[in-house]
Amino acid sequence: MIRIRRTAAAAALLLAMPLPVVAAAPAPAAPAADVHVELPRPTGEFAVGRQILHLTDQSRTDPWVPSTGPRQLMVSMYYPAKPGIGGPAPYMTPEAARLLLDGRLHGTTIPTEVVTDARTWSRSDALPRHGRHPLVVLSPGFTMPRSELTALAEDLTSHGYVVALVDHTYENTGTTFPDGHTTTSVACEIPLTDAVREAIENGRAKDVSFVIDQLTTHPRYAHLIDRTRIGMAGHSAGGAAAVPALLSDDRIRAGVDLDGSMDVPVPATGLKGKPFLMVGRANAAGDDSTWTNTWAHLDGWKRWLTVTGAIHMTFTDNPLFFEELGIPQPPGTAMTAARGIQLTRQYVAAFFDLQLKGIPQPALDGPATAAPEVTFHL
Repeated sequence: MIRIRRTAAAAALLLAMPLPVVAAAPAPAAPAADVHVELPRPTGEFAVGRQILHLTDQSRTDPWVPSTGPRQLMVSMYYPAKPGIGGPAPYMTPEAARLLLDGRLHGTTIPTEVVTDARTWSRSDALPRHGRHPLVVLSPGFTMPRSELTALAEDLTSHGYVVALVDHTYENTGTTFPDGHTTTSVACEIPLTDAVREAIENGRAKDVSFVIDQLTTHPRYAHLIDRTRIGMAGHSAGGAAAVPALLSDDRIRAGVDLDGSMDVPVPATGLKGKPFLMVGRANAAGDDSTWTNTWAHLDGWKRWLTVTGAIHMTFTDNPLFFEELGIPQPPGTAMTAARGIQLTRQYVAAFFDLQLKGIPQPALDGPATAAPEVTFHL
């Protein structure tokens, strides 16, 4: 894990760090004009549709910029779709992509199109398939836009899930709203004390519960969701936020933390027996006591997996861009972007297939020769 207050000099971690830390970082050379990033194809049987939703929580003032009024969120909603309908879904908006590049790589000449034109496998405005599906809400890392988990969202959807990928406004480099304005990372400028880190995770839990409220009552999409089968997963702070989300919302039955320090502790009484999956870099016990503390208090089905050769961003799309742009990764990185995405998809889908669909998953029973990088702490 990597605590969100830490910094790293390695260029491959630049996209995970707070803005003031990376502002002076040297930018990589401009890529060749033919650089094109393509996400791995989803592994499930269903085509993937996507809609972008603008949601406003009238019951809550924005915690970072109260003067803006009610908390507003942008959500990418993915759903099993009828094939061959709709247009290609862009990876992110040009405005948000420009802020991401400029904020993370000061002085960069990387064109915005390298990000916006990344090949996705979902289609905007595709017609949904009939039937009700489990819902999984995904939360990205602190300072990161929701797009960093696109490959995971598309894959889960292809296996028969509705997926809500949430941008936590003012907690990332940029979120574009329908009126064209793009918010910036106000929370990233605040010193990350213990209290602020807990506020981030608790705030995200509230965001997630609100998104569930909205989707399960939405006039166009509620019929796609099985309200009795809801889970949450996230990367870094987004994964850590699964703890307060599971504690506070009884509708969320299972959670996954992808390499996130859990600043909101699991109480001695546990997570109400809810299953929890922890997936992180190797040597996690020596890096982060929050994982050992969480593990000791989990009172339901649980697994703790470490992935040898992984870095903090392995569990996201970001290494795909690093590889194509020639940005070096930290010493000790021994995993390709494609392999990292493959393993992340495999174990997250297995977990939700077991916990939300009741399908046995031998991959979660212990080590497998097909995944020698993955170590189980049972």
